[in-house]
Amino acid sequence: MITANVHEAKTHLSEYLNMLEREGEIVLCRRNLPIARIVPILPVSAPFHRELGGAHLKVKLGEAFWDPLSDDLLSGFTGE
Repeated sequence: MITANVHEAKTHLSEYLNMLEREGEIVLCRRNLPIARIVPILPVSAPFHRELGGAHLKVKLGEAFWDPLSDDLLSGFTGE
């Protein structure tokens, strides 16, 4: 759990959001008194959605194309 005062959180917002993914929770304080709790809204492994665009009119794809990617392949795209 991360605890930060409002001014500190505003100054280092990007850093705190990155830490939020690892720590799971930020307690936001005003003058060292807790006023809010910030938690992530997406699960760690959010589903990956692919759009084909206009090419679907020109390309024939097998049904397996729409299957979810394996974790190993997906990590190559997301860097996780």
